[in-house]
Amino acid sequence: MNLSNPNVLIVGGGHVGLSFALLLAHHGIKSTLVEHSRYPVIEPEADTARTHYLDARNTALSRRTVQIYQEIGLWDRLQSHACRIDKVLISELGSFGRATLDKQAEGVESFGQVMENAYLGRQLLVAVQQNELITLIDGATVTDIAQDEQMASITVESDDGVQTLSAQLVVACDGQHSKVRQLLHIDVDTHDYQQVGIVGVVQTDKPHRYEAIERFSEAGPLAVLPLTDGVGDGGTDQTAGYRRSVVFICPKGEEQQYLEDDDKYLSTLQTVFGADAGRFVATGKRGAYPLSKVLAHRQVAGRFVIMGNAAHTLHPVAGQGFNLCLRDAYALANLLAQAVADDGDAVDFGRYDRLAHYEKSRLADQKRVIKFCDTVVGSFTHPNPVMKFARNVGLVCFDKIPGIKPLVATYAMGLKS
Repeated sequence: MNLSNPNVLIVGGGHVGLSFALLLAHHGIKSTLVEHSRYPVIEPEADTARTHYLDARNTALSRRTVQIYQEIGLWDRLQSHACRIDKVLISELGSFGRATLDKQAEGVESFGQVMENAYLGRQLLVAVQQNELITLIDGATVTDIAQDEQMASITVESDDGVQTLSAQLVVACDGQHSKVRQLLHIDVDTHDYQQVGIVGVVQTDKPHRYEAIERFSEAGPLAVLPLTDGVGDGGTDQTAGYRRSVVFICPKGEEQQYLEDDDKYLSTLQTVFGADAGRFVATGKRGAYPLSKVLAHRQVAGRFVIMGNAAHTLHPVAGQGFNLCLRDAYALANLLAQAVADDGDAVDFGRYDRLAHYEKSRLADQKRVIKFCDTVVGSFTHPNPVMKFARNVGLVCFDKIPGIKPLVATYAMGLKS
């Protein structure tokens, strides 16, 4: 496919950028995607076997995210490596408050799915490479931007030299430190949580039974999530379930001991989770990620839209970051599809009033998720004994009072936006 006349330029080819390109293509909208890194060469059926059983980062996909991928025909590629969440156990370390979300009690298919980041990324990339409506340019760095009343453009440098790409609309999905956002002079509010997220995969001697465990401590929220065991067992009952994803939060400066010492890491997990997950018997390589909140003051600037972590980077406490980003992408793709239906060949994908409507329409969902994450982080890390007692009473009330769980579950699954 040639580079001429894309309807939309996308900067950033991570999970959000790739998904947005596929969402546009689903509606027949052409795009050109520019990614700074070089993509690996991937065969469609490559890496169906896990060569590193305990080495992986993982993402919790909400029920709404699964529905979106089903809608564009991608879920069939993903399901074999996805593990459903049937139950969520919530508690605070050393306290009396406990609550449970159960799919049967709430009448839902599942609360979401857990999947390896690498596999999700590979399948998104292969789908993009196979789509005739998407042009992929990797190994290219954006160095400048421009726009006028008719078009927006980006200047990119690569091994092939310098070139300028133009379209009616540019959507920047280039991450927390977005170059496009900086070039647009869009300010951000930032907050350093003074925490580090340590993520990895462990093996336990007790099957997970499709349960997710959320445990709060003074250091922050901790989670153990169910994973599939091997090839083709996602979406079936064949998973033995001894493999789990861990999100472990510790104060900044303390992360090296958990990264370098397997025994220390496993014993700490055992102390935090007790017998709920069984005995932690093995761990793979971990990754550490400083946690901060970044919120852009604007998400639309003329013919440019910033999306994904470029617009809002959140605390991983509720696993909502990527899911919120995908809902943004879905909303913008649908709005552009409606514009084509309304205006036909005369459509202007970068019409400002339309983009401003998108930004305004997404604020309620974004603010709700951000507030929820901040409230959970703030309340469950507060050392005040009165606050601790109050939040544990709150957990008990959440567990026992009718009507609260369905509301929270609906929001957690991304079904209310």
